[in-house]
Amino acid sequence: MSEPLRAWDAETFRASVQSALLTFVGDQQAALQPLGEDAQRLVDAARESVLGGKRLRAAFCYWGFRSVSAEVTDEPALLRAAAALELLHASALVHDDYMDSSDTRRGRPATHKAFEALHRRAGWTGSPEQYGASAAILLGDLLLSWSDELLRECGLPGPAVRQALAFFDTTRREVITGQFLDVSVQARGESGVDQAMRVLRYKSAKYSVERPLHVGAALAGADRATLEALTGYGLPLGEAFQLRDDLLGVYGDPAVTGKPAGDDLTEGKRTVLVALALGRAPAREAKRLDSALGTALTGEEVEELRGIIEASGAHPEVERRIAELTATSLAALEEAPVTELARGVLRELAAAATQRVI
Repeated sequence: MSEPLRAWDAETFRASVQSALLTFVGDQQAALQPLGEDAQRLVDAARESVLGGKRLRAAFCYWGFRSVSAEVTDEPALLRAAAALELLHASALVHDDYMDSSDTRRGRPATHKAFEALHRRAGWTGSPEQYGASAAILLGDLLLSWSDELLRECGLPGPAVRQALAFFDTTRREVITGQFLDVSVQARGESGVDQAMRVLRYKSAKYSVERPLHVGAALAGADRATLEALTGYGLPLGEAFQLRDDLLGVYGDPAVTGKPAGDDLTEGKRTVLVALALGRAPAREAKRLDSALGTALTGEEVEELRGIIEASGAHPEVERRIAELTATSLAALEEAPVTELARGVLRELAAAATQRVI
């Protein structure tokens, strides 16, 4: 049995989570081998979907546990539990890429695009697009199922796992419904800031920070007061994290984000950033931005829309909100009844979540 992590080493932690994920996928591959090469293609895509990433959700789960328990008696089991959050995240990304018609993910073809290309290369009958869509839906469902399995079978004591599964159920309910809120808002073309914040909170913020903390803390037997204190830290931090992500979706460097420049604008995402710009820009510019959202944009057009957003003051306003939410989160952390080691690492994780470079 490996020794518990005594101090925070982000690289070592990410490697440990990656190892847990690849071991789990390898076990699933062996179990599905009798189903033939099509099943193996699906498992190969699953393996591809869990490669890389910041592993912030797993980290918040791990340090939710360490917030309550200073020691870890079964490090591999806790890492498997934390890795379950990454399978949930991978599931959401596969489905999200298809719903947003995204071509890439982390610099690689999105799942639906990869299977679409496979269909074309093989010269199979029917629609390549439909085949790609079907594969993405099924892979996302498989990853979602696996996330539950990995947490249930992580190896930690059964009563603790059952407590954590209750929060895991809440997490999945919120993120799936939040995704539908997003789809519905885009379908109606609504751009209110309050509506955008509601989507942000349930589609991403809660499942990125607050709920992983709850899952980890529940595994360690946290009481209600500790869980509420972790919400005080985790919810505003999750919102700040997603606001930063929204800025990256418009201003981010494709070499860093793995997405084309201005991808959120091409996908028509009505984020808080966009809602603020539409509410503040002069009528003509606001109309131009609104009509351009969700259309194929040239590089010059992306720059034009960025200019409208910048001139509206929406960008610095989002930065202000990120700073305010982060300060609220860190103030709550100082008062939270958590271990001192966890308090220090959670400060570091707050910086990692909110200070990513555009």
